[in-house]
Amino acid sequence: MHHFHYKDGRLHCEDVSLDAIADEVGTPVYVYSSATLRRHARVIATAFEGMDCLIAYSVKANGNLGVLKTLAAEGCGADVVSGGELLRARKAGIPASKIVFSGVGKTRAEMRLALEEGIHQFNVESAAEVEVLSEVASALGQTAEVAVRVNPDVAAGGHPNISTGKAGDKFGVPWDDAETLYARIARLEGVEAVGVDVHIGSQIDVIAPMRAAFERVVSLVKRLREQGNDIRRIDLGGGLGIPYRTWDNPPPPDEYAAMIREVTEGLGVQVILEPGRVIAGNAGVLVTEALFTKPSPKRTFLIVDAGMNDLMRPALYQAHHDILPLRERPDSADQISYDVVGPICESTDKFAAERNLPVIQSGDRLAFMSAGAYGAVLSSQYNARPLAAEVLVDGDRYAIVRRRPTFDEMVALEATPDWLT
Repeated sequence: MHHFHYKDGRLHCEDVSLDAIADEVGTPVYVYSSATLRRHARVIATAFEGMDCLIAYSVKANGNLGVLKTLAAEGCGADVVSGGELLRARKAGIPASKIVFSGVGKTRAEMRLALEEGIHQFNVESAAEVEVLSEVASALGQTAEVAVRVNPDVAAGGHPNISTGKAGDKFGVPWDDAETLYARIARLEGVEAVGVDVHIGSQIDVIAPMRAAFERVVSLVKRLREQGNDIRRIDLGGGLGIPYRTWDNPPPPDEYAAMIREVTEGLGVQVILEPGRVIAGNAGVLVTEALFTKPSPKRTFLIVDAGMNDLMRPALYQAHHDILPLRERPDSADQISYDVVGPICESTDKFAAERNLPVIQSGDRLAFMSAGAYGAVLSSQYNARPLAAEVLVDGDRYAIVRRRPTFDEMVALEATPDWLT
């Protein structure tokens, strides 16, 4: 569910017209709905009510401080994969005790930062990482609580680039090596194994592969306990899909929660979840303006002012985003099959191919729906284009939560060598 709807013939976010935002802020612009963020966070919390459960929102999905503060107020923790994300979470008011640090390539500086902040858990992904973390924590006189991310060799995810649980993926420790690594951790200073971590992919639209992976994790927890390890947490990652198309039907959070309750029954562990897309995905849109139409012998191009630097998902994952005009059109309106493309000097700068839309004129505005996750966070200044602004709506009010940089700000970190001046 989301809070984007037509009202008086204009597409609104909650009670604010997207045209009004575009008039003030310009395009392209990301717009996020506070009501949708809150609703999705509450639906997940309700589904796991009564369980010892930490909902650690995946900051990589959308790390805007306004979004993070909204979710912090709902009691969410954070799953971070860099020192920068950790600092964002802390700045947004998320307690360090609710933060887990994931990722395959933590630096020593990031490890020290996380230890000094007092985070809840490190999700470690290799023997080499454990050795370094042991050194860093010992030097600080601390003990890092860790969960080993295991790779259960279970395929899942909406695209090969977002499947992370198969043998051969860079993520996690090979399943057959996991128990050996836990034995090694038990002999090291500065680290203590307290959990098992697994994350098999993103945009997962069926429960079965997650259940298969989680059942393997539960069996591993039992063996590790028999070997003397005090395993008291399982981190089950994220990955639950969202409806990008009107006919998509991913499993709802209550079905997901029921499966986890069943699989972990009697295990006596804290369950850690890392939802990202399922909270933020349908809470945001990218508003763009049509520049030109360009007929060609085989297709008609609709060129808009947003580019792949603003929304990478179609180029990176061949992802689908519904496209809605900001001005409502009747169902009977004439339609044209468009290739919707941006101004970037790349053939991959294409948002949709042969997409049937009402006739679009220069100056008409469109919304790329379901753009709240992996939209702004993946954007860049390629082709010297400024980052899109971001706006957060709450009822009938809105605020710019990241303004569009000026050209001078874009080049402020650059300098000309003396010999070129």
